[in-house]
Amino acid sequence: MSYTAPLKDMLFDIEHLARIDQVSQMPGFEDAGLETAQAVLEECAKLNEGVIAPLNWEGDKNPSSFKDGVVTTTPGFKDAFRQYAEGGWQGLQHPVDFGGQGLPKTIGAACGEILNSANMSFALCPLLTDGAIEALITAGSDELKAIYLEKLVSGQWTGTMNLTEPQAGSDLAAVRSRAEPQPDGSYKVFGTKIFITYGEHDMAENIVHLVLARVTGAPEGVKGISLFVVPKFMVNKDGTLGDRNDVHCVSIEHKMGIKASPTAVLQYGDHGGATAYLVGQENRGLEYMFIMMNAARYAVGVQGIAIAERAYQKAVGYAKDRVQSRPVDGSMSAAAPIIHHPDVKRMLMTMRASTEGCRAMASVAAAAYDAAHHHPDAEVRKQNAAFYEFLVPLVKGYSTEMSLEVTSLGVQVHGGMGFIEETGAAQYYRDAKILTIYEGTTAIQANDLVGRKTARDGGTGAKAIAAQIEKTEAELAKQDSANAKAVHLRLKAAREAFVDVVDFIAANARSNPNAAFAGSVPYLMLAGNLMAGWQLARSLLVAEELSAKGQDVAFMQAKITTARFYADHILSRVPGTRDAIVDGADAVTALAIESF
Repeated sequence: MSYTAPLKDMLFDIEHLARIDQVSQMPGFEDAGLETAQAVLEECAKLNEGVIAPLNWEGDKNPSSFKDGVVTTTPGFKDAFRQYAEGGWQGLQHPVDFGGQGLPKTIGAACGEILNSANMSFALCPLLTDGAIEALITAGSDELKAIYLEKLVSGQWTGTMNLTEPQAGSDLAAVRSRAEPQPDGSYKVFGTKIFITYGEHDMAENIVHLVLARVTGAPEGVKGISLFVVPKFMVNKDGTLGDRNDVHCVSIEHKMGIKASPTAVLQYGDHGGATAYLVGQENRGLEYMFIMMNAARYAVGVQGIAIAERAYQKAVGYAKDRVQSRPVDGSMSAAAPIIHHPDVKRMLMTMRASTEGCRAMASVAAAAYDAAHHHPDAEVRKQNAAFYEFLVPLVKGYSTEMSLEVTSLGVQVHGGMGFIEETGAAQYYRDAKILTIYEGTTAIQANDLVGRKTARDGGTGAKAIAAQIEKTEAELAKQDSANAKAVHLRLKAAREAFVDVVDFIAANARSNPNAAFAGSVPYLMLAGNLMAGWQLARSLLVAEELSAKGQDVAFMQAKITTARFYADHILSRVPGTRDAIVDGADAVTALAIESF
């Protein structure tokens, strides 16, 4: 059940792919070079390996419980959260002005992976708090910032996102919670919110709910939604906590996975209305909530990478210990550990390469985010913002779908024992399933990729990324090694298939939307596969160069082998996916509905 943070791989990505040396030249990040990254990751690993990871299995067996409006978290969670907050981990990426450490996302994302690998149920509480902090920094008044931000950044208080209602899932136009203006400038909120992660718990003294609701008389649809802060406990002028607000947990869900994370049903306004404070301007709530959602979507992608890494480590440990059958090549005369069998190696390599590819993609995306927000040159900021925005649905969609494949393979490696809960392999599979659903399903990420990120500019942004990939192909073509040559061919074929699909989407999005959107999820999977494969191709170039210089040869050779495997076994899926999208669109919608 133990977990070891993959620090070497993370630092390789941060140094060579995300280029932390360039990030640390940006204003505000001068002290955030490779040495800082290494020191922070090592400390993060220590806390998570020693304190938080051992609670993961416990949380699955003894999940959060609900009684008389009170939620009690898994034994050990409260103390672990205290240590997490005291270590300053909640404030890692947040501004120094509010007590944070102001570190780049390039470092923060790696810490997020470590935390989620250690214990995804636990990690959801800080993840939602991060989103609340982002929204308040962006749109909150100076008064709201003064009251709430330092306490949220320190981890003394936690935050939530309240979007979903029983009748309004992904369609937020259907939100019915209402907000009535009060003479003192505050509002009273009434309504029910469901699926509220850590909407009630015992780990912090206050919970700050960010709630979508309609002000009385607001326009219908998404244009009439506003965002409010609704604290669990009112905050006095001196910063101390006052009376309990009129927001109450009426139940928590019983779930397939992430069982230790309390998913609450919250009732607002049963006793006269919950006191609420407007964030930003009325009727702009969805715009502000998207700030939280974008931050959370990237973070959920990192959760996919994290759970895949945990499942991989578990499967490798089992494959090295489990003795079953003689190797097919006759190299051993007696039964041997199953890691000697080619198919087991294939499964483990698929798990490893998929995880490393998505980690590299997420690391590069984080660096683009940092440049988009901190680079002194406006044009560079703009280019990096566009690149990051394109990658967010891929990091979220592809990495989480990847985690399902990887955690399923983890169960498969264990054989029958994987189906038995006591081995722990099944928990990762169950926990992974939610990742393709919350913060926008894979289909919603794909709709975003098709509509906003591809069709809107006629594929210009996507093709600009393809041009960057071509430069990597040119670098690979110059190398003498068989591995570089093989990866070059796979990357070229995948990039050409990607461009074909971009053209198809751009041509059909308006004139034949059913055709464009029939292939939306396959397009997301194709694009994510290509971006991860591209980063592993870049890693191969670096690893070959460093290996030739005698630097950490075993690690670099493993990196090369993993990149080659990805190219041959995973990136090679791209051309077939292209055919399904471009040639197979009609077959998706051809069957009459009454024939289903």
